[in-house]
Amino acid sequence: MDDGFAEYVAQRHLRLCRMAYLLARDWGTAEDLVQTALAKAWLAWRRIEGNPDPYVYRIIVNTHSSWWRRRWRGEIPAATLPDTADPHDPAARLEDQAALWNAIGTLSPRQRAVIVLHYFEGRTLAQVADIVGCSLGAVKSQLGRALTRLRVDPDIRTMTLERTSR
Repeated sequence: MDDGFAEYVAQRHLRLCRMAYLLARDWGTAEDLVQTALAKAWLAWRRIEGNPDPYVYRIIVNTHSSWWRRRWRGEIPAATLPDTADPHDPAARLEDQAALWNAIGTLSPRQRAVIVLHYFEGRTLAQVADIVGCSLGAVKSQLGRALTRLRVDPDIRTMTLERTSR
């Protein structure tokens, strides 16, 4: 019953986990997403024609969206406010990355999927539309809304202003 499934998993598992991590921002959840997606893909493996990547990516995106809707995303209180980073500090770059990922984490699952698939996976907008299961116009709209939300995020805006004032 294998028909190349084991070979596909061996070749693509790490890349699938990376993409799932970019969506979920947690390695444990990413691995669960990939495992779930591969189990579903295995059941339909004989029916998948051509490149199975779009099918598996779509399963990951849809599973993440359904899990995201069920999860509580409340605030996590902090006892103290974080210190302001020195812009010349090498750790500032890591903090900038953390701020970016925190901002991406506030996007809706669909917007986050479009950002991850297009900018981090290098998929064309047409490929993203196929994977996400919507029209090209909807992908462009989601991408525009996501970028607008990222531009007005206070942490990213502060990061950008600090960088331009150097």
